[in-house]
Amino acid sequence: MSIIIQNGRLLDPASNTDRLADIKLEGTTVTSIADPGSLTPSPDDEVIDATDHWVVPGLIDMHASLREPGEEYKETIATASQAAVAGGFTTVVAMPDTTPTIDHAEQVHFVRKRGAEAGLCRILPTGAITTGRQGAALAPLAEMQKAGAVALTDSGRSVADSQLMRSALEYSTDFNMPILSHAEDSALACKGHMHEGPVSTRMGLRGIPDVAEASMVARDILLAEFTGGQLHLCHVSSARAVELIEAAQGRGVKVTAEVAAHHLVLTDEAVEGYNTAAKLNPPLRSEADRAALIEAVKHGVIQAITSDHAPHNSVQKDLTFANADFGAIGLQSALPNALTLHHQHGVEPLTLLACLTSGPASILGLTTGTLQQGAPADLTIIAPNANWEFTPELNLSKSQNSLFLGKELKGRVVKTITDGRVVFSL
Repeated sequence: MSIIIQNGRLLDPASNTDRLADIKLEGTTVTSIADPGSLTPSPDDEVIDATDHWVVPGLIDMHASLREPGEEYKETIATASQAAVAGGFTTVVAMPDTTPTIDHAEQVHFVRKRGAEAGLCRILPTGAITTGRQGAALAPLAEMQKAGAVALTDSGRSVADSQLMRSALEYSTDFNMPILSHAEDSALACKGHMHEGPVSTRMGLRGIPDVAEASMVARDILLAEFTGGQLHLCHVSSARAVELIEAAQGRGVKVTAEVAAHHLVLTDEAVEGYNTAAKLNPPLRSEADRAALIEAVKHGVIQAITSDHAPHNSVQKDLTFANADFGAIGLQSALPNALTLHHQHGVEPLTLLACLTSGPASILGLTTGTLQQGAPADLTIIAPNANWEFTPELNLSKSQNSLFLGKELKGRVVKTITDGRVVFSL
């Protein structure tokens, strides 16, 4: 049986395509793209009417903490997969910040196996740069790359030792895979709890200055320039960092960057009332920082928008602000938050969608992220103007630590198709 999607607005940033079209999927492949009404379905075909909807390549989230193995009470790969496809993601890149750390081939194989068992979206593991993410010695990088890791990262922690980071970037040229950096100088962050500024001063909370991020971004860029390695900067949050990245890209340094969707719509004001759901790392920053991030997406300085999915249960979040853990879930809210750049800031759909499809695919060297004849049959159908409330009943993550539960969001996934199979449908 084939699937024919009729009358949708096909948006494919990889081929710069924006047109009305019918699309035919046979097996795991896109086999035809034609003018509306020109594909005649057979009696056995499944027909999907996509009138007034966007039909886009399956979304790619290149930064999510899935908690398995070790913290399955917060999330499992299966529950994260359910939330992911409800959020339109057909590919999710799993961070190695698990217990134990994903720092050997066996753990990489484990994540791949669990993702295949869930069978909803592509779960792509990353491996840790250093053993146990402790920053003392390089993990077996080649071993993990051969096992299927798509990138290397100490997710949530910077590699403080510059020589180790230099070595990792040198290896990245041999492996042709990026080093994903959580850029933060922990000494400057000084065990802070939120962005350092007027709000933190008023609330009496220890701040994390933007220079803690920018100084490590600068170091990593210099090391990437020196080694020729592939550097990708995770969840960039500050205007200072954007300036450094843009300048480095102008010099031809191999550096890409991502922004978490929540940093595009919220500032440190969200912490008011000591809201622990808004305790994030990197922290929500000022309105000027948020504006700089939006401009960076608009002008291609930032190539990816991620969920930065970080599940925690009430034991870690229902505490005083200083004692609560960092992080929020985001797989189901990332797309509508990203769409605010189109609805409120005039970012063109193809520019925005590139950060959720072809941008991450290019960074990671994936064959997905495009919707052309012969491409993998991964796609997402979106009602871009649909208003909906993200209720606890709709939340498919195992954890509830969202900044957007009970909030009205704009832009909703109608169907998600992975490998030619409908894996989510309203």
